[in-house]
Amino acid sequence: MRAADVFEVAPGRLQTGATIAVVDIGSNSVRLVVYEALSRSPTPIFNEKVLCGLGRNVLTTGRLADEAVAKALAAMRRFRALCTQLRVGALHVLATAAVRDAQNGAWFTAECEQIFGVPMRVLTGREEAMFAALGVMSGIHNPSGIVGDLGGGSLELVDVQGQIISGGITLPLGGLALQDTSGHSVKKAERIAAKLIGKVDILKKGKGQTFYAVGGTWRSLAKLHMAQRGYPLNVMHGYALSGREVADFCYLVTRQPTDTISRIDVVAESRRPLLAYGALVLEAVVRASKVDKVVLSVTGVREGLLYSLLSDADKQSDPLIEAARELCLLRSRSPRHGDELVAWTDRFMEVAHLDETAEECRLRRAACLLADIGWRAHPDYRGEQSLNIIANANFLGVDHPGRAFLALAAFYRHEGLLDEFMSPRIRELVSVRLLDRARILGAVMRVAYLISAAMPGVLPNAPLSIEGRRLVLTLAGPLSGLAGDRLASRLRTLARVVGRDSELRVIP
Repeated sequence: MRAADVFEVAPGRLQTGATIAVVDIGSNSVRLVVYEALSRSPTPIFNEKVLCGLGRNVLTTGRLADEAVAKALAAMRRFRALCTQLRVGALHVLATAAVRDAQNGAWFTAECEQIFGVPMRVLTGREEAMFAALGVMSGIHNPSGIVGDLGGGSLELVDVQGQIISGGITLPLGGLALQDTSGHSVKKAERIAAKLIGKVDILKKGKGQTFYAVGGTWRSLAKLHMAQRGYPLNVMHGYALSGREVADFCYLVTRQPTDTISRIDVVAESRRPLLAYGALVLEAVVRASKVDKVVLSVTGVREGLLYSLLSDADKQSDPLIEAARELCLLRSRSPRHGDELVAWTDRFMEVAHLDETAEECRLRRAACLLADIGWRAHPDYRGEQSLNIIANANFLGVDHPGRAFLALAAFYRHEGLLDEFMSPRIRELVSVRLLDRARILGAVMRVAYLISAAMPGVLPNAPLSIEGRRLVLTLAGPLSGLAGDRLASRLRTLARVVGRDSELRVIP
C-alpha cells in the first residue's frame, strides 16, 4: 500500500484545513514548501531545495542553460510526486527573474505546467517586490522601512509602512546576474552595484529607517555573522544589527578569499560562491540608504503569496499569538487554561498598577499561552526544555528580545526566579525592564499553576487583589482546600518582586 493511501489523524498536527504547497522557481534555487494549512502563522511540514542555477548566464546568453533546465525539471518531477504523497490540497507554482528574462522561459513554463498540472505564475519584477513586501508584512510585527529581496537574478526594493506598500523596483543585481555581467570580478561587480543602487529614489528616503533583508544569500551572511559572535539563538528571522555594523561586516566579507573567512564552515558550500556578491549589494544598499538598522526576514515571496490568500480578518490577526495558541492546543494540558491565564494576568497587571506597552502586553499574553508546553518533560528539565523550544520556535511576529522574554518567562515559571541553571547569554538579549517583567510573569504563573494544576475553571474563581500594601489571593468555598505552605511561599515571592506584602485569604 502506498503511503498516500494511508489515512490517519496525527495528534501532533492541526486539523485546520487542507495542506497548501508553493513551488518557488528562483534564479539560483528551486524549492518546494508544503504548509500544514493556510493560516496567519503557516507551519511548514516539508521543505526541500535544489540549487539549479537557472539564472546563470541568462543576462549574457539570453537563455536558460540546458544543464540547469534538466536539473530543474528533474526537481519538478520529484516535487510533483511529493505533493501527491503529502496529499497537497492546493498547489501554487511561482517563477521569478530567470524564467521571465530568458528567451526560452515560455517553453520552460509550459514544461513545468505539464508536470504539475496547474498554471505557473511568472512574476513581473513589480509583483515579485509586492510579494516580498507582503512576506515581510506577514512575518514582522508592524514593519516600517524598506524591504529588499535578493535572489539569484534580481534585487527587489519596496517601501512598507505597516499595511501600506508603495513603490517597488527591480534591479539586475542578483548574485548570479552580477557574476555574469561582471565576468566573475567582485571589484567590477561593486562598481555595477554602486552605479545602479545610487539611482534608486526609494533608498534616498532610508535615513533612520529599517531595512528588511530577504533572500538566501543574505541569510547565509547573517548565519556567518551569528556564528562569529557566538550568538545565543539559532533563529535568523528577526536577527537585527545596526546599519553600520552590517556595512562593515559586508566590507570585510568582500575583501578576503571566502574560504579564509572565520566560521565559513557554517555556510553551505553551494552558497559560498555568491556570498561576496550578496555582501557587496547589501553594503551598497545600506550605505546609500543610511538606514539605522537591518533586520533579517525569512519570510518573503512564498509567505507573501500565502498572506495574500488570507481573508481580511485573518490578515489583521497577530501571528505570534496565533502561533502560541497553536502550540498551546497541541502541547498543553488544557488550551482553555491558557486563555484563562491570559485573563488572570491581565487582571493582575491592572490591580498591581504595572504599566505595559502594547508590545509588552502581546508578549505577556503569548507567554501565558506557551507556559505549559513543556509539561511532558522530566520535572528537572522542564524549565530548560521550555526555554530551548520557545527561544528557537518557528514563530513569526516577534523579534529576538521578545523571543528571549518568552523563553525566560517559561523558564522562571518552572525553575523559580533562579538564574544559575540558565546560560547568561540569553539574558543579554533583553533589556533590564523586560528581564524584570519576565521574572514577575514567571512568579505569577508559579502561583497560578499551583492553584489550578493546569486545569480550566479555577483561575476565574481565585482572584488576586491589592489592599493597601498587600497582595491578596482569595480562595473561597470549594477552592479553600487548595491553601498550603507551598502556595503561601510562592505568593510571598510574587508579592516581593512587585514590592508588596502578601496575604493568602481562605474563606471556607
